[in-house]
Amino acid sequence: MKIGIGSDHNGFEMKEAVKHFIQESTEHELVDYGCHSCASTDYPDVAFEVSEEISKGNLDRGILVCGTGIGVAIAANKYPGIRAATAHDVYSAERAQLSNNAQIITMGAQIIGEEVAKKVVEAYLNVEWADGSKRKVDKIIEKEQEFVGRSFEKMATSNNLDS
Repeated sequence: MKIGIGSDHNGFEMKEAVKHFIQESTEHELVDYGCHSCASTDYPDVAFEVSEEISKGNLDRGILVCGTGIGVAIAANKYPGIRAATAHDVYSAERAQLSNNAQIITMGAQIIGEEVAKKVVEAYLNVEWADGSKRKVDKIIEKEQEFVGRSFEKMATSNNLDS
């Protein structure tokens, strides 16, 4: 499996610990989308990049870390087709994949410690979606497509008004 990982400055140290854990204990291919230091980094930039690569089919899954895990989840979920779930325990990580086919899990470095984060990531990567809650996931996809269509219509209308 090809996995993208990224963080803002608040999640940098946890991202690095999780990255090393994956590299040392699995055979998954890992791509680091930053940040690459503790320098201030805006979490939406990293979340959008990982989300886009998943959307293009260049990654199978993603792991994003910020201070709470909430900001990167909100940002990633703005990207059409992406389902990102915050997981701070093993059960939530498993259910994110088994029930919701979440392509991305997010974690908060100020919420959980590195050892728990490793267990969360391990649980997430060790399960595969088997159409669990497919009917519900399909409803989410349908609603998203409805709103994406509306957004494009609204943009076209706005652009026509501006000319």
